[in-house]
Amino acid sequence: MKRVVAALSAAALTAGLAGTSLAEAAPAPPAVEYAAGYTPPPISWIACTDPDLVAAGAKCGYVTVPLDYGNPGGQKIKLYVSRIEHTSLLDYKGVALVNPGGPGAPGVRMSRLGDWLPGNVGSKYDWIGWDPRGVGQSRPALHCNNRYLGFDRPNYVPRTSSLMRFWRNKTARYSNQCADSTASRLLSHVKTRASVADMESIRKALGVTKISFYGFSYGTYLGQVYATLHPNRVGRFVFDGTVDPRGVWYKANLSQNVAFDTNMNRYWRYLAKHPAAFQLGTDAGAIKRGYYALLRRLDNNPAYHDRIGPDELGDVMLSAGYYRYGWVELGKAYSKLVRRAGAKPIHDMFAAGLGDDNGYAMYLATQCTDVQWPKLWSKWKADAWRQHADHPFLTWGNTWYNAPCLTWPARAGTPVQVTGANVDVPILMINETYDAATPYPGSIEVRRRFPTASLIEGVNGTTHSGSLSGIACTDNAIAAYLDTGVVPPRLSGDRSDKECPPVPAPQPGADRQARAAVSARDLEIGFRPFG
Repeated sequence: MKRVVAALSAAALTAGLAGTSLAEAAPAPPAVEYAAGYTPPPISWIACTDPDLVAAGAKCGYVTVPLDYGNPGGQKIKLYVSRIEHTSLLDYKGVALVNPGGPGAPGVRMSRLGDWLPGNVGSKYDWIGWDPRGVGQSRPALHCNNRYLGFDRPNYVPRTSSLMRFWRNKTARYSNQCADSTASRLLSHVKTRASVADMESIRKALGVTKISFYGFSYGTYLGQVYATLHPNRVGRFVFDGTVDPRGVWYKANLSQNVAFDTNMNRYWRYLAKHPAAFQLGTDAGAIKRGYYALLRRLDNNPAYHDRIGPDELGDVMLSAGYYRYGWVELGKAYSKLVRRAGAKPIHDMFAAGLGDDNGYAMYLATQCTDVQWPKLWSKWKADAWRQHADHPFLTWGNTWYNAPCLTWPARAGTPVQVTGANVDVPILMINETYDAATPYPGSIEVRRRFPTASLIEGVNGTTHSGSLSGIACTDNAIAAYLDTGVVPPRLSGDRSDKECPPVPAPQPGADRQARAAVSARDLEIGFRPFG
């Protein structure tokens, strides 16, 4: 999925958003030092075990933090962190934390991000990656059922009462399994606010007065909340694929259901433009109709030894709505399935995301408790059927992905009211126009809330969190900001401040040409549909 971050983290399936609206223009609250009562011991840096981190010269260690910051003297947990130190001897810029999104994505490998910045700017920072609480190699890590995601599951679309019953029972069982996990003590203490407090603890453990930050997708929400609560600690903050704080979290799911369906229409048109490469014809409408006909066929006759049904195909095809990087490979794999020329490529793409459920568990653990989701299944069901009628690509799959929140075994809190009114340093934002995971209006809203922020728009692009993909206009502006603190001049009105080309659609037959340019995205992990 996400390129910069997919090779630095393990592959995973997808996840949703959602929520109740926040007030649009509340007064700026005073900065609340949630973690003020706790100072962690210094980090004991040792050799990392990850070969790529070792090759990059990184050191690793643990930061000890309270399970509950409301009781800083109580039980402790450990965050796994990595550091790649600056090599510039004359122009050190300080410490920069990096978060790949999720929530639930491991981030310890993100300390390598500086290698992808133009102009050797990365050498001027100490880069810090970390596995957030409950994630990856942090201790403890939440696991509920590593076999929850599997092959040939009953159809996501519950056209019969038995299908509806199956998915309601399955999702409720998963939340119960999380309650029974050996790490269940985490469940009440993994809200975004706690992870922001962890960022403060990392800052203190590093002994610095300010931090810079590079957040992708959900990581932009971490950055927004951190800047709200600790505005005097903000150095240079980059938000790529900006979360709309008004949608935390149920409302954001509904927005994504529409946006991904719309982006898939763009992908069907792409396949139709290249009939020689994909052998699917030149009529995008016919290709789209063929996709839904194929889902019906797979529902009755699953492919590849009865392992690939409509759910599995939909989960694989979702990546086309996220990113353009893999459009060629995905299109060729899909074409083989359509033409009955082989289902193994689609099978292997789906299988790559199976296994450890840590990312999914922590996605739910955070989003289900950040805010109270609708309590009545009748509302979920009515919203899903209403959206499915016009936007069927993702709606029911996304609904079931998030349905454990209906029975989640930890009490929900209240989101921090995001504001940048107390931030007095520039912030840089990036978003492509048709990003489906974090739709563009969210960036406009955050730009409104942060008077010092400037927004770079990847005009007419569909890629989620696509910075550092080799687009010079965008990447050079990011490097200039991290080097000098200067952002593109802020323009009047609700609009972007700098327009750049988007991540381009790959050309069949030349799909390997951009690999070096986009390799920075291989650091990131993808989730459906947030990330």
